[in-house]
Parts: sequence; C-alpha cells; structure tokens
Amino acid sequence: MNDDAFPPATPDSPTVERALARFAPALLATPGLRAKLARVAVASDFAIHTVVRQPDLLSRLAADDGADPLPPLRLDADNRGDWPALLRRHRAAGSTRLVWRDVLGLDDVEAILAGSTALAEQCLQAALAALEDDFAARHGVVRDRDGNPQRLVVFGLGKLGGGELNFSSDIDLVYAYAADGESDGPRPLAAEAYFARLGQQLAKLLDEVTADGFCHRVDLRLRPFGNAGRVALSFAAMEQYFQREGRDWERYAWQKARPVAGDLAAGEDFLVALRPFIYRRYLDFGALDGLRAMKAAIAAEVARKDLADDIKRGPGGIREIEFLAQALQLIHGGRDATLRGRSLLRALDALCEANHLSVDSRDRLVSAYRQLRRLENRLQMLRDAQTHVLPDDADDRSRVGAGLGHADWPALRAQLDAVRAQVASEFDALLAPRRRKPDAGELAAYWLALPEGGDASALADAGYADPAAADAALRDFVRTPGVRDLSDGARARLDRVVPVLVQAAGAAIDSQLVLRRLLALLHNILRRASYLALLDEQPAALSRLVGAVVRSAFLAERLAALPLLLDELLDARVAGALPERDAFAPQCAQALALDDTEAALMALNETRQALSFRIALATLDGRQHARDSARQLAWLADAVLAVVLQLALRELRRAHGEVPGARFGIVGYGSLGGEELGFGSDLDLVFLYDAPRVDAGDDVQSRPDPAQAGNARPLDAPRWFARLAQKIVALLGTVTAAGRLYDIDVRLRPDGGKGLLVSTLSSYDDYQRHRAWTWEHQALVRARFVAGDVSLGDAWRAIRDDTLGRPRGGAALRQDVDAMRRRMRAELDRSDGSGFDLKQGEGGLVDLEFLLQYLVLRDAAQAPSLLLPRDTPGLIDACAASGALGDDIAAGLRDAHGVLLAAGLECTLDRRRRWVVENEAVGAARAAVRGAIHAAGLVFDERRAAPREHTSEMRSLHDAR
Repeated sequence: MNDDAFPPATPDSPTVERALARFAPALLATPGLRAKLARVAVASDFAIHTVVRQPDLLSRLAADDGADPLPPLRLDADNRGDWPALLRRHRAAGSTRLVWRDVLGLDDVEAILAGSTALAEQCLQAALAALEDDFAARHGVVRDRDGNPQRLVVFGLGKLGGGELNFSSDIDLVYAYAADGESDGPRPLAAEAYFARLGQQLAKLLDEVTADGFCHRVDLRLRPFGNAGRVALSFAAMEQYFQREGRDWERYAWQKARPVAGDLAAGEDFLVALRPFIYRRYLDFGALDGLRAMKAAIAAEVARKDLADDIKRGPGGIREIEFLAQALQLIHGGRDATLRGRSLLRALDALCEANHLSVDSRDRLVSAYRQLRRLENRLQMLRDAQTHVLPDDADDRSRVGAGLGHADWPALRAQLDAVRAQVASEFDALLAPRRRKPDAGELAAYWLALPEGGDASALADAGYADPAAADAALRDFVRTPGVRDLSDGARARLDRVVPVLVQAAGAAIDSQLVLRRLLALLHNILRRASYLALLDEQPAALSRLVGAVVRSAFLAERLAALPLLLDELLDARVAGALPERDAFAPQCAQALALDDTEAALMALNETRQALSFRIALATLDGRQHARDSARQLAWLADAVLAVVLQLALRELRRAHGEVPGARFGIVGYGSLGGEELGFGSDLDLVFLYDAPRVDAGDDVQSRPDPAQAGNARPLDAPRWFARLAQKIVALLGTVTAAGRLYDIDVRLRPDGGKGLLVSTLSSYDDYQRHRAWTWEHQALVRARFVAGDVSLGDAWRAIRDDTLGRPRGGAALRQDVDAMRRRMRAELDRSDGSGFDLKQGEGGLVDLEFLLQYLVLRDAAQAPSLLLPRDTPGLIDACAASGALGDDIAAGLRDAHGVLLAAGLECTLDRRRRWVVENEAVGAARAAVRGAIHAAGLVFDERRAAPREHTSEMRSLHDAR
C-alpha cells in the first residue's frame, strides 16, 4: 500500500513531523508505513512512544498490522525482579496494538473493548499465577477443613466484568475465597491473611508506577464495606454481607461481575448463589428508586465539578446508557434469564427481543454507545490517561476530531450533542414517574385523612352503593400493622395507588365485593415494596389488575394468594401469543434442576400459576376462544404431571432403587383426557404399570427377584409402584407457598374406590374386557395417556382401541346410555325456572358428551377413525366424517359446544357455579344438542331416580366430566 492510499493525516503537520522524526528514514521508506504512522501519531502520543521504545513491536505491526496476538507473557521465579517491567511493557505493547488497529480502521469499537478486556485479564492471570507460586514456596497452599486446596478468586466488576473495558480504564476488583482454612507451608497463614496479602501484592504489582509506568490501575473500593472492609472475604462472609448490608448500587455493580483470575469455577458458583441478591424473583420496579437516587447523586456531582463535558458521567453520557440497560435488566431479569447478560450491547438486544425496548430505542442507544465509547477511547489513547472529558486544548481538539474523520471540532461537537440528547431523552423517559393520578381529588383527600378523618361521601360520589361499609373496610385497612409500619417511601406509593383502586372499584357492579378483593391483595403485598412500586410506576399494570379483579374472582384469589402473579400483569408476553403445546413442557421442566423436592414443587407451581394466569387473562380479554384456553390448560397439566412423575421417581429410586424392566404410566380421564380442562379443575387419573413376572420354582427364595428394586430397602413391584402412585398423588396435593398443584380424583380406576391405586396393564385389560360397565367404556372414549413410559402408552392405547372397537348391540347400548344419563340428570341437574345448568342441564355439555360417546361405542367397530380424537370438537368432526352425524347437525354442535364451554369458563373464572340465565345463544346451543340427541334415537329427558347400587358409579362418572 502506498502513502497516497491515506487521506491527509493531520491539520498540524509539525505534530506529525515531530513524531516521524523519531524513526529512522530507512524504516519510513517501508511502503505504506509512513502514512500509517502519521495517522497513529495524530491519535496517540502514547502509541508512538511505545513503538519507539519497542522496535520489535513496530516490526510486527508493519508486517501484519497486529492481526496476530502478542507472544504470551512469562513471569516465573527466574525473572522475579523483572516482573513489574515485563508486565508494563506487555500491557503497553498490547495497548499500542489496539491503537494501531483502531486508528487504521481494522477493528470496530466492540473488538477494541474486548481486546482491552483480554489484555487486562492476561496481565492479571500472569501476575496472580506468579505470586501464587511465590506464596506457595513461602507459606504453602491454603487448605480447607477437609484438606482441599483453596485459591484466590478475583472478580472483575464494571466494564472489566462486562468484557467492555475502555482503553485506559482502571479495573474494579474484589477478592474472595471459597472457604476458611490455613496454609500448609513452613510459615502458615490463616486463609484471610494469606489471601489478603496475596491480593495486596497483586494490586501493587499491577498498579504501582515505576520507570516503565503502570500496568493497570486497580480499584478495590467496590468490595464489601469499601475501604473499611477486609481485602479478601470468604464466600460465606460475602453472602452474609449481601443478605444484611447489600445496597442498590451493589446490585448494579455485581450485575456485571465475572471471575477473571484465580479459581474461575468457584467464582462462577458463587455468582450463581449471589443471583437472588442481584435479580429478584419478581418484576422489580423498586430498582428505579435506587437508580433515581444514583442519578441525583451523579447530577449533583456533575454540577459541583462542572462535568458537563464529561462524556461518561455528564448528561446523555455513557453511564446513562449503562444504567438504563442495567435498570431494565434488574427489573425483568429475575423472571427472564435471557436478560442477565453482562455485555451492554447484548443486553440491549435481549431487552429489545423481550419487548422491553422498542427497536428504534435499541438502535439509537446502540449507535450512541458505539460513538461515545469510540470517542472515549480516543481521548484516552492520546496520552494513556484515564479521562472522559472533552479537551480544552485547541491542538488536542483538532487531533481528536481529525482522527475520527471530522472536518473540524465544531462538526464533532454537533454530532456529539445530538447523540447525547438522544441518550438523555431515553434515560429520562425511563426514570420519569409513570403514575396516573386519580381522576377525583376527593378520593385522594379522603384516603389521606384516614383513619381518624375523611368524609365517606366521597365514596358515595365514586359509585359505592353502601359507602358506610366501604368506609369501614378502608379504615380497618389503614389501621392494620402492615400499613402502619410501612417506610415513608412505600407509604407514599400506597397513597398514590389506593385512590386509583378505590375509584375503579366504585365503578364496578358489585363495588363492595371488588373493594374487598383489592384490599385483600394490598394486604398481602405490603411487605413487598417492589409490588407497590410496580403498581405505582406502571399504569398498565394497575389497569390490568383492576380489570382482572373486577371480572374474575378466580384471578383475584390467585393474586391475593400469590402476589408473584402481579408480574404477569406487565409481562410483555401477556399480550402476545400463548405457548404452543410443546412449549409448556420445557418451562415446567426447569423445576427439575432443583435437587430439593420442596423447592422444585414451589418452582413448578409458580410456573403453573403464571401460565394459567396468562391463559385466564387471554380468555377474559377475548384474545382467544374458550376452546383454546381449555386445551392449553390441559397441555399445562400434562407438563406438570410429567415433572411430578420425575420428582416421584427420583425420590423413590433413592430410597428403594429401581424395578428392572418395569414400565409406568398415567392415564388422564374426563376433562383432562378430553383436553377441555377448566380453571381450578381437578384431574381424573388412573395409574398403570407393567413389570416382569417372577418364575416359580423351588429355589425362588435363593435368587434375587428380577421384579424387585435393587437397593438396601428393596420392594416388590406391586408395592414399589403403589408407593410411586401414592407419592405422585401426595406431591400433586402438597401445599406450598404457591398453593397446591392440583386436586386429584382416582375413583375411575378399575373397581373404583374398592380397587388398587395402581393396576397392572394385564389386570386393566382384563377388567375392561370382562367387568367394566358401559359408562366406564364411555369414560374411556375421552381417556388419554398423559405421562410415563412411551411403550406402555402404546400398549394402553391398543387396549383402549380394542375395548372401544368391539361390536355392540345398538339397542342394549342405547338403553344403557339412556338409563345412565337419566339417572345422572335426576341427581345432578341444578336447572330451574330461573336458570340453566350448563353442565348437567338438558341440552348441556354432559348431554353432548354422552351423545358423542354413544356414537363412538356404536360405530367404532366399522369406523376406526372414531377412536383417534378425545376432544369434543375432534369427536364431532370424526362423527361427521364417518356419517354418524349429518353435516348440518355437526355444524350446530360445534357452535353449541363453543357457546356452552365459553359460558362455563366465564362462570369458573368468577368462582360461580356453571349456571346461567338462558339467553338467545345458550338457547340455540341447547336446541342444537337436543336435536342431535333425538336424531340419534337417544332419550335423556325422562327423569327417574337412580337405583341405589349405581349411585357411586354415577358420582364417579359425573366427577370425571
């Protein structure tokens, strides 16, 4: 490349000429080198000084432009006295290589930041390894109580931890070690003293200014208790500190923490343990208060020190971009692990993908960050100074502007001002209070006057039918210890939130009921300031809360019992599409990562509650049909059952080993099998197993039973699988802080309540062939294998298909189905002159199910396709395809099912029995069902008392539906 390939390098030729005069003329004759050196000279006196002192480095740069990394740094006992010089020369060479590649446009700003980070890590690791060897020779190796060797863990915080270190930055370090102990050398030291001395010498070796300058400035002030704290702490002491003393700014600092030297694996393990301190399990809008306080302190510092030209700390500077991204990560990262990255640019991308930042905002911030960081690097590259302030010197301004390709300093300044204005706008929008004041000031004044003052007429004006009762409830609430003991900040939030909620409740039809629901919720979240912050900061969440509580007693109860669900009100995913079938399982399976069963159940139930809450909101908002919601609830139950089965297996195997060659499965009946589960529905389950048979023989006692668990406490197969089924039922019903998973009904197993909890596959087959009632075969129509061994599921499906596919006499079948339906209706139908029982009433959901089950049992021998679907819409379609239903009748039944199911889900969402005042749509649905029943020759409308001997079976069938 010739010199003409580069544009003029500088407006100040004497600066370049003075730099070039330091090199031999023969060297400058190298093609292209003079122009490159001229451009570097404009940007960095430090780089020119380094290549003059290290000619070999210039030769490398002239040969390959620094494409290959520098040779590794070697520090050992043989060159102990040269360690400081070797470190400083290595860092200077590595930094000059970065200047070269930046100025010549060979690397983008991300590569330069990554290169600065890697260089710091190389120096840290080389220095620590050399010092460790030196300490081991004098003091031995620190060992814990069990004799395991311990190493220092060096955590890098800030930009070093984030992998985005600027050119001449200091490095923020914190020293720690895994466990207490003592070194095993001739002059032993306790772990704390050993690692403190080691850390101090490491900092000195890197930081001390010598004739060769410095390697890296080291800042240890971010350790627990700052300069007053111990230099190195054990992990246990660190955890105790963060639990008791940890402050908001430390959450930001440790958000980017990363082990950079020493025992890296132990460091990563500690950060996993520290994660709950950094990322709350709920949406943490309380983090904004901490950020506002930090912003105010920074603003005061900027004003006091006149830092308006500081591109890091000033308005619209680098720190505002960092704080904006980190605040959003802290708010949402507890719920979404994809937002916990250390890199700022990757964090901005993740926040955009999760819909917490718009694409335009992300793009503006990314562009601004790159420009600001590149300018920051150039300011520091000039003389290797840790500066973030725009230069006052005209020559420096000219050099920085020209080096970045600007015509003059005013051009650079104009672009910079525009960039900073965009950043400041985005940052201020994040911190701006998003509160929505009550429309009626009277309610706010009334609330603030409680409990002694306040005029209840404000409640009457707000729409309360019984203002005295509402007034009494609010006064009682204010007097509770939870309200009295609130901090000033939390009480201020409550004072802004309550009037909005009180006004919204007053607009409801049953204002007193809604107010009672809201106060119950508030009572449960008073100790969680972050939940009050969420409602205070986010009007959208407050609006969704009111809507959910007004329309659904079910959701109101869930929110009051598990305030964690408040996060769902603002989760960006709530308004989007709900998971497909395959997405439920991996979300639930995350609980299996927890080895403690109680903790796993808690995590699983929180996931289940959150997903069912989203399904309920989508149903209430009309974003999806009730059919889709019922199907999703069943898919969710499938995923939960699969996880609970694995938890039960894990516990049983630990206690009793395994049964070799055995298989186990769970069959779902009723609404679970038919994929039409409701909110709060129980699960009808049947447990099956298959194990190798033990051959009889004279020596059977002397041989191990192949169908026994091979553990210190072996069980034979029947008892092993009975224990497994019992454990599954127990786990599903275990009450945790998130409630219980599901209520279970196992009465549909062979022989009902008199039969074994778990059946062998062969006995189940025998029962279905020889002893099962017709109504049990009806129930089998909707049954579905939901969890367990796949091959057992295939075998069970073969039994089901064989059972349902047998030829049946039409008259006898019709008589059995008619008789059972009439008995059920006589016992269970709650319809009367004022309303209709959606489930058991004439023309209701159970009538439709009986009709379809009858058609499957009647025709499956000739039409095997009827055996495939379990859900009502699928069964209707299959019956229409086989000719069992006419097309017009099938269309009417599809519509009828949708109407009745939607009405039923609406009732359960509001904790009402499935009973409605008949309207036109319900009337049409009933008529369609009645017409189809009569067309099939069935008669369900003759009421006769159920014979005593069938009552239990009737109850079981009812419950399965």
